Amino acid sequence: MNNVFVYCELEGGKVADVSLELLTKGRGLAAQLGCKVEALVIGSKLSGIEKELMSYGAQVVHVADDERLDPFRTLPHAAITAGLIKEVQPQIALFGASSIGRDLAPRVSSALKSGLTADCTSLEIGDHSDTKGNSYTNLLYQIRPAFGGNIIATIINPDHRPQMATVREGVMKKEPLPAPVQGEVKKVEVKKYLHDTDFAVRIMERHIEDRKVDIKGASVIVAGGYGVGSKENFKLLFDLAAVLGAEVGASRAAVDAGFADNARQVGQTGVTVRPKLYIACGISGQIQHTAGMDQSAIVISINTDANAPINQIADYAIVGDMNEVIPKMIKSYRGNSR
Repeated sequence: MNNVFVYCELEGGKVADVSLELLTKGRGLAAQLGCKVEALVIGSKLSGIEKELMSYGAQVVHVADDERLDPFRTLPHAAITAGLIKEVQPQIALFGASSIGRDLAPRVSSALKSGLTADCTSLEIGDHSDTKGNSYTNLLYQIRPAFGGNIIATIINPDHRPQMATVREGVMKKEPLPAPVQGEVKKVEVKKYLHDTDFAVRIMERHIEDRKVDIKGASVIVAGGYGVGSKENFKLLFDLAAVLGAEVGASRAAVDAGFADNARQVGQTGVTVRPKLYIACGISGQIQHTAGMDQSAIVISINTDANAPINQIADYAIVGDMNEVIPKMIKSYRGNSR
C-alpha cells in the first residue's frame, strides 16, 4: 500500500501528544506523496479511540486490543508492530522519540532490516541523486542535529522500506482537522503475531510518578542559562515567573551546573517548547538550546553580552545585568497590574 504509518502510543489511556503531532505531520507527507495515513494503537479497552486518531488525519486505524498489551511491554508490542508493517508495507513509519519509541523503533527496524534515524526535528519529502548516477524521487528527508548540534544533518534511506524515523515531542505542531476523516478501522488479530515467549517478562508492580514540572504546555517561560551564575540567582527567575504566571526553564549548561532541575531543561537534549513569550536570562543562545525554543511567538533576551547569539533570534534584546533588570521588570509589572 506504501502509505505513511504512525505508531500511536498511549499515556494513561490517552493518545500521547507526540503521536498526534506525528499524525499531523504524517497527513502532510501523505498529501505530497498521494497516499493515505495509517495509525496503529496497541493496548486494552480501546473502544472509540479511532475517533481521536481520525480527527488528526488517520484514514486507516489498526487497533490491537488485548488486556495483555496494557501497559506497554517491549516484546509483544514489537512483535505486533513489526508483523503488521510487514503486511501493510508502508513507505514511511514514524515513532515518537519517547522512552517507548526509543525502545520500540530500533527493535522494529532491526526486525525489518530497515534504517532508522533517531530524534528528528524535521521531516520533508524530496529527491536525491548519488555519485553513481542513480536518481531517487519522493524520499523522506530525515533531518536532525548532529555532532552535538553544530550541524544539521539530512539523512535518507533510498534502498530499504519503510523509511523509519523517531521524532521528539514538541518539535512538530499538533493540529486537529476541522472535521474527522471517515476512516477505516481494522482489528488486529494479535494472536497471529504473538508467542508465549513474548510475555516472558511480567510486570509485577508498576509505579508512575507524576511530572513535578511540565514546561511543555506553558504559555510563558522564564529561562535561565549558565550566565545566571548560581542556583541562588535562579530565585529571581522564579520571582519573575510568579508575577507573570509563567514556568521556569533552563539551558543544559545551567542544569549541568546544578542551577536547575533536569525537568526544566529546554533544548536539543531537553524539552521543545512553543510559548507565547520566552524570556531568556543569561543564555548565550547556542543551537543546542535554540533548537528547543526558536518557535516561541516572542523572545526577550536579557544578557550582558550585546553580541550573544540569542540576540539574533530575540524580538527584544535587553543588554544588562539580570540582577538589575529583573527586579525592575517585576516592579513594573506589579505596578501596571494593579
